[in-house]
Amino acid sequence: MQSENRFFDDLAKMVNGIAGTVAGAGREAESAMRDRAKEWVGRMDFVSREEFEAVKKMAATARAEAEALKARLDKLEGVAKPAAAPKAAAKPAAAKPAAKPAAAKPATKAAAKPKAK
Repeated sequence: MQSENRFFDDLAKMVNGIAGTVAGAGREAESAMRDRAKEWVGRMDFVSREEFEAVKKMAATARAEAEALKARLDKLEGVAKPAAAPKAAAKPAAAKPAAKPAAAKPATKAAAKPKAK
């Protein structure tokens, strides 16, 4: 019952060829779109997941170190606060005499200028 009809054989071969061509074009279009998307994302300065995780780990380490240093500083300041109060009171007294000679220096410079002319 099967007859040889070249028209249907040729039609089947043509449809298979078209299907293969369309599938290949689809794969090529997908590859091109993927490349375009990578270029677009690359221009947007996004970071990769690995870079993000590395920086996140560094930030967590830095935060832990900062908290440890803050605790150490608070402990040291707790010990040093009573001793720091007398030193602060002594500094303003020492600063007052130093201000007087500094005010005298510009007057001597002004007096020196007329002698040079």
